[in-house]
Amino acid sequence: MLTPLVAALLVLGLWAGPAFAQYQGPIVDAHSHLPNLQAMDALVQAMERHNIRKVVLLGVGGVQKHDVEWIAAAARKYPDTVLPGVPVPDPLDAREAERLDTVLATGAYKALGEVHIRQVSRRIERKPDDPAFGRILEVAAKHGVPVVIHAELNDEAAAGLERALSDHPKAIIVLAHGGSADPKVLDRLLAGNPNLIVDLSGMHFLRSPALATEKGPLDSRWKALFEKLPDRFLIGIDVWAPQLFEPRILDRLMAWTRRILGEVAPEAAEKIAHKNATRLFGLGR
Repeated sequence: MLTPLVAALLVLGLWAGPAFAQYQGPIVDAHSHLPNLQAMDALVQAMERHNIRKVVLLGVGGVQKHDVEWIAAAARKYPDTVLPGVPVPDPLDAREAERLDTVLATGAYKALGEVHIRQVSRRIERKPDDPAFGRILEVAAKHGVPVVIHAELNDEAAAGLERALSDHPKAIIVLAHGGSADPKVLDRLLAGNPNLIVDLSGMHFLRSPALATEKGPLDSRWKALFEKLPDRFLIGIDVWAPQLFEPRILDRLMAWTRRILGEVAPEAAEKIAHKNATRLFGLGR
């Protein structure tokens, strides 16, 4: 129950709730994008301000024509910061697996994706257990590279994802944005599929579903799942639109990320912030 003083301050807008400690350690942003070449400079400057050591740059599921060249240019300019991903515009293209096999053989890339499997707003409905995508998963497994997918889970999509995970046990699938799913659904999926990892990119206060509002506490259901399965989550900022690269917006997003990590048990927070990504992307210590 609120005390009379707190209730009064809330009404007056003078109290925003309890103060939360920020996580103080390093962070690896496991999922972001570029809207143009110039945006990378602003992103790196913000990363330096907030002790974000690395960023995985991914394509946007075929939305942007210049993803490949933008990611490559960013990696050349900031080789110690950028972990480049290989864009996959159409995962059901019968020729895609062969192309990706050649690209991954260079050893220059740390991930495939973001692969759009199910995205309601763009009316994308692909089956994660489609044979063409299965061949991509096998190629990724061969090269030891995770596949980042955008799959907004419903019952059918979750069942297809489970079949893909079962059929390709050596492939690591990273489910972006928490799959827009309920933590209970993810708890079950993670328990039964050791080759599934969940990234929390884009679950910030500007999007829905969110882990927390900008000032409010971390959702207790998510907190419980993070502390139950701390080895299975990655953090990500998921910037893409040009307006998100404004310094004040980047600062708000990164400060929010540190705040929600600060609400998780310290050992779990370290794993989600950087240790899991270090292992997954082969970054060493």
